[in-house]
Amino acid sequence: MEIKLLTFPVDSPPLCVIAAAKVAGITLPSEASASVPTLLFSNGHKLHGTYILLRYIGRVATIPNFYGQNAYESAKIDEWLEYAPIFSTGSEFENACNCVDKHLESCTFLVGNSLSIADIAIWSGLAGTGQRWESLRKSKKYQNLVRWFNSISAEFSDSLNEVTATHVGKRGLGKPMTAKTKEQQIGNQLSKGVNGDTSEKGKPGNKSTYEVDLPNAEFGKVRLRFAPEPSGFLHIGHSKAALLNQYFADRYQGQVIIRFDDTNPAKESNEFVENLLKDIATLGIKYETVTYTSDYFPQLMEMAEKLIREGKAYVDDTTREEMQKQRMDGIESKCRNNSVEENLKLWKEMIAGSERGLQCCVRGKLDMQDLNKSLRDPVYYRCNPIPHHRIGSKYKLYPTYDFACPFVDAIEGITHALRSSEYHDRNAQYYRIQEDMGLRKVYIYEFSRLNMVYTLLSKRKLLWFVQNGRVDSWDDPRFPTVQGIVRRGLKVEALVQFILEQGASKNLNLMEWDKLWTINKKLIDPVCPRHTAVVEERRVLLTLTNAPEKPFVRTIPRHKKFEGAGDKCTTYTNRIWIDYADAESISVDEEITLMDWGNAIVKEIVKDKDGNVTNLTGILHLEGSVKTTKLKLTWLPETNELVNLSLLEFDYLITKKKLDEGDDFLDVLNPCTKKETAALGDSNMRNLKRGEVLQLERKGYFRCDVPFTRPSKPIVLFAIPDGRQQTVSK
Repeated sequence: MEIKLLTFPVDSPPLCVIAAAKVAGITLPSEASASVPTLLFSNGHKLHGTYILLRYIGRVATIPNFYGQNAYESAKIDEWLEYAPIFSTGSEFENACNCVDKHLESCTFLVGNSLSIADIAIWSGLAGTGQRWESLRKSKKYQNLVRWFNSISAEFSDSLNEVTATHVGKRGLGKPMTAKTKEQQIGNQLSKGVNGDTSEKGKPGNKSTYEVDLPNAEFGKVRLRFAPEPSGFLHIGHSKAALLNQYFADRYQGQVIIRFDDTNPAKESNEFVENLLKDIATLGIKYETVTYTSDYFPQLMEMAEKLIREGKAYVDDTTREEMQKQRMDGIESKCRNNSVEENLKLWKEMIAGSERGLQCCVRGKLDMQDLNKSLRDPVYYRCNPIPHHRIGSKYKLYPTYDFACPFVDAIEGITHALRSSEYHDRNAQYYRIQEDMGLRKVYIYEFSRLNMVYTLLSKRKLLWFVQNGRVDSWDDPRFPTVQGIVRRGLKVEALVQFILEQGASKNLNLMEWDKLWTINKKLIDPVCPRHTAVVEERRVLLTLTNAPEKPFVRTIPRHKKFEGAGDKCTTYTNRIWIDYADAESISVDEEITLMDWGNAIVKEIVKDKDGNVTNLTGILHLEGSVKTTKLKLTWLPETNELVNLSLLEFDYLITKKKLDEGDDFLDVLNPCTKKETAALGDSNMRNLKRGEVLQLERKGYFRCDVPFTRPSKPIVLFAIPDGRQQTVSK
């Protein structure tokens, strides 16, 4: 029986299988066509699954002890094969590196005294992360791990270099090093739907790509800026802009700067500046420097005066309402043809903040008949007597974003300005203003604004929720802010993956939250510890008549497949608590499974006059098979060591999936956005730290927001969505 073909998903080649075959000299014809790695044999038989295939290679290879020299070594190899997938879990990558590094302190290979498929699996797990491992490899952080990795790479350099060159790019597994043509990149981009998916899962091209080019970009010379206004916290929409700036800077070996667009003192504050910097750090944005538009106020005023003197701008005292109407109708202001002297006189009144000056603004003299209304003499400067959060009351007037942005972009050496496509009609204005200023051209690159269902991303509307007490703060877990969703339990790695998978597409994006939480679940499930909780209300006592009267304690893993989660102590006693919902589903003489203990048979069910279950009596039946029981129940011992829990679930702030133009968000407010459930938890939860993610068995994933302090104060856990569609309360 010979191997005929290896098939695998185009974006997920089984690197360890391919590497093991290369090292063993086994010919492995392959093609990217299947949804699961599969070996096809000459007689029609098949094997499925990466590590099943790796074990097969280990067994048939002629390399001595490739799958261990005895049963014990084979079992140890199996342990490492179960551990290997953790390297694809972004949040645990360095923990895994540290674990393997310590293991290699006193040995040359992972198992025994020779190369095995365990070494190939872990080597492939590291190599498959691309640049992430290469960066650590150059450091001195994990010297034993690097020594081991380099040794294997050198000994089998021809085989392994060919594997990585074919299947691993800078961003990791499934990203071939061979560069795609621009036409292929754009073709892939256009082939995506609104949600970044193709119609059929698993087909080539279903994984969205962000391999697109910046116009006129030169390696080593690209300079970008992320320019938030300090009038709120960073939200998920801003994250897309921030991460795309970082992506393009990395791709072109360029730079990103952070610039605070602080031209509106009525909305801005130092508090927002501090929290935006915190959010930027959370996203992992590596920036060169931090600047402020307010740093350039003197130069901006000089430029405004220069344009007035050149007849390219004028001072206008038309009311806002009338000006707006004139711009819509293409009617020139009566002030448009004022003399330079008159304009300069009114300009000085604006600088002084006089009563006359407060009636005026500066407008660019562009084209009032242009079909693009953004070119119809936009406002450059307005008076505003409110003190600025950085420079106090020095100025009585401030530039508009439309005037300041093209100026500061050019002055700071920005080569490409990334802007969402909602600004598309103002691109011509941006270029025209730079031209009038006599500054070099900055290229604009557009991407689509990120919109989420049942979500408001307007900072003005989010501020309303804060000011009206509908949420606790800007980091409320119901908010789409970076701090809010991270506090709710989202891993930053999941957010980064979610946003970058959409790429720089110009298609409109209305995204479902469940896509993001599904990515998050894949990251947290393999590593987060398991604990037990019972809802406090109407909990039911189950008495096991043949269980030991004296409680005894066992130490069991907090996660059965991830030893890094540590251990926990479980108390076994003859009186245990179970959830009421479980108790009412049990029948007399039914055999059930008590998780992490064994089977029991319920012999008696006591109910009150209303038919509610109040007590159960049963006997342990530990020799029973868990495969035969319908109910697998969580339980807690009746002890005074249990801890009080407050389980909080959250819902969307609005009940409409997408607000249409003209909709008032106040009409679709969700009346119930938070549900609190009192529960009891196992005693091990006293050691939870704030921010720690865990799974309550059969209840879902949670993040610890308030850890244990004293028995009377509950531990507060926030429920983390697991990717299933969230139900909006009516």
